[in-house]
Amino acid sequence: TGAAIYAPNMGKCSFEHVPVAEGDEITVEDMVLQVVDTPGHTPEHVSYVVIDTSRGTEPVAVFCGDTLFVGDVGRPDLFPGRAHELADSLYTSLHDKLLNLPEHCEVYPAHAAGSLCGRAMAAKRQSTIGYEKRYNDALHIQDREEFIASLTTDMPPAPDHFGRCSAINGRGPALVSSLPTPRALAPHEFAASASRHDTVIVDVRPYSAFGGQHIAGAFSLDMAGNLPTFAGWVVPPDKDILLVTADAGQVSEAVDWLRRVGMDRTVAYLEGGMAAWATAGLPIRHLPQLSAQELEETVAAHAGAIVVDTRAPAEYLAAHIRKSISMQVADIRTRFGELDKSAETLVVCSTGNRSSLGASMLMQRGFMNVKNVAGGVTGYVAAGFSLES
Repeated sequence: TGAAIYAPNMGKCSFEHVPVAEGDEITVEDMVLQVVDTPGHTPEHVSYVVIDTSRGTEPVAVFCGDTLFVGDVGRPDLFPGRAHELADSLYTSLHDKLLNLPEHCEVYPAHAAGSLCGRAMAAKRQSTIGYEKRYNDALHIQDREEFIASLTTDMPPAPDHFGRCSAINGRGPALVSSLPTPRALAPHEFAASASRHDTVIVDVRPYSAFGGQHIAGAFSLDMAGNLPTFAGWVVPPDKDILLVTADAGQVSEAVDWLRRVGMDRTVAYLEGGMAAWATAGLPIRHLPQLSAQELEETVAAHAGAIVVDTRAPAEYLAAHIRKSISMQVADIRTRFGELDKSAETLVVCSTGNRSSLGASMLMQRGFMNVKNVAGGVTGYVAAGFSLES
């Protein structure tokens, strides 16, 4: 668009930009944006306090990025070896700066529930300073050392792409106009491309469709299951991506989500989808889907069956299916050797999306007796079965 980019001076961005630091102001008609240094989530983080001069001189809003969320605060552990230092900075950014804003000041964070940039953020996308002071548990910890300890223990693991995206942001992402436009490939062309070592298949259809039929070696990354987070976490960033979608209209959406986590190498998609693939006589794989009742029956009938819970460790500790083992989905890449390939492996998450991804990764590693629990723990409880903690 040619618009000027304002970025933190401490970020040392290598692309053309206007560097800003605390005390700087940006004026847009009646709005004045005051720059406030708020390190913590990252060393160079800034927030923008908004004053509407047409109505008064007090701050009316703050764009606080990943410093303060609705119901949570930013995580300070994304830079190896600097978690304690950044948690200390975050305490200062919050208690000495943002929380001194008027209680009516509206809070606009960068993320809401679903992001791994915090531990307990709410689904709401805006709040006020006063409301967060009253109801945000992280802000109730007044002691600095206790605050630091709370943010440097038991954090959910950071996805691989967090560090990668930080570097991309620093040098400036590629212009969309310079990125490849995915080509439609007929089934046999798609198969030829998929046979190369520098490509991966990403299947973004619903997990139930993936279960019915899919291409061997594909990642099951249901578009409804937080595609960018998990694609950025587990899909190799140095390979070209071949998409399988429910329809051609889904291609551009998938490409956009992948680009947001620095994955710019989506080069092609399967023309006609899996129906065309099957009609072409090409081999297909299946991932059986189990109901909650079938899960119970299978575990009762097969003593060697293994239930693998692919949710985050904190979710597992809160409540899980009896005798299941915890293996967060991304950890399957390194921990699959702990599982017996000959055993019946039943993979579960909260709803069926993450577990389908986990199952697809196990199948990539030679596990053939794998099944996905449709509906996940949510469906298991709805069916009347109890969890343990």
